[in-house]
Amino acid sequence: MNRLWTIMRKEVFHIWRDPRTLAMIVVLPALLLVLLGFGISFEQQSVKMAVADFSKTDSSRNFIEKFTASKDFVYAYDVSNEDVLIDLINRDLVDVGILIPENYDRDLLGGTQAKIPIYIDGSMQPTDSLTLQLKLNSITSMVAQDMLIEKVVKSGLSSSLNLPVTGILKTLYNPNGDSKIYMIPGLIAILLQVQTLILSALAIVREREQGTMEQLIVTPVRSWELMLGKIIPYLVVCIFNLLALLWLSQLFFGITVAGSLGVLIGLSIIFILGSLGMGVLISTISQSQLQAMYILLFVVLMPAIILSGLMFSRENMPAFTYWFSEMLPVTQYLEITRGIMVRGVEASSLFFSSTLPLIILSVVYFVASILVFRKRI
Repeated sequence: MNRLWTIMRKEVFHIWRDPRTLAMIVVLPALLLVLLGFGISFEQQSVKMAVADFSKTDSSRNFIEKFTASKDFVYAYDVSNEDVLIDLINRDLVDVGILIPENYDRDLLGGTQAKIPIYIDGSMQPTDSLTLQLKLNSITSMVAQDMLIEKVVKSGLSSSLNLPVTGILKTLYNPNGDSKIYMIPGLIAILLQVQTLILSALAIVREREQGTMEQLIVTPVRSWELMLGKIIPYLVVCIFNLLALLWLSQLFFGITVAGSLGVLIGLSIIFILGSLGMGVLISTISQSQLQAMYILLFVVLMPAIILSGLMFSRENMPAFTYWFSEMLPVTQYLEITRGIMVRGVEASSLFFSSTLPLIILSVVYFVASILVFRKRI
């Protein structure tokens, strides 16, 4: 125990003697949560729209008002011809262009189907483009439905007209579709993953580069004592950051832990230990800090951000990619944070799908870091 305490004090001194690094360790994750929490959004609002209205009638104006009635679209430009409309899209000044033909009102009055070309900038992200298409089609269908109902009412057939089926939608947990409720728990998981890996991945390789590993070799310190002595101070720092991130999530975004806070913290400690073990494992097999950072960035961090389910669904991934992401503790932890924070589920509900895999992966990486490490250069 004395040997373990000595290593811990040595590692705490390394952290404490550099106040600039200590401030970065504590403050940067909090700043990133706030920055990314406000900056990342899947909600498409205030989409700029250009309109070429050749009809200039009440019917055409009512059609445009259906698009601008919400925050989804902004009437940015009123143009005189189709070429100018397309040019605005080409210059990335608008994302949507609507062209109302001159005979729009006459077609409506004559019972002919009015056709309105709607141009969309397809160079944007495909998911954004698809969402935009769905919104435009929904609004257009709503306008057509209102016109049809008005026509039926005027004909006197409305009393006998009933829709055969109606769907009653009930959205659980996030009825308003706020993307922050989806993103913030995921960001907490990713930020903890990044921090734990960076802090621990440089631990052993730093000793090797500074030439202090020889001093540790001649001491009676055992491998597991050296590993724990280096990991425990970082564990304390990461737990403090977890609590700070949870507090900031409530302060800035109003996101509270719907489930058990104690269970979330307990599973977070398991995740942090596994991630620290993974970082030490990378540090042990690396010959320099540059090599450790390359392995950390390209083998773990980038796949963790892209493949863990933070922004993209994992269900449609190829088998190899899917199972590679399953080997990352952050994938399991991300499901746990969303489950406990958003849905308020018990740990038992996620036991086989996320909790047990997280425990197994954390134990495997932690034990592997001890077995791979040798008290030699």
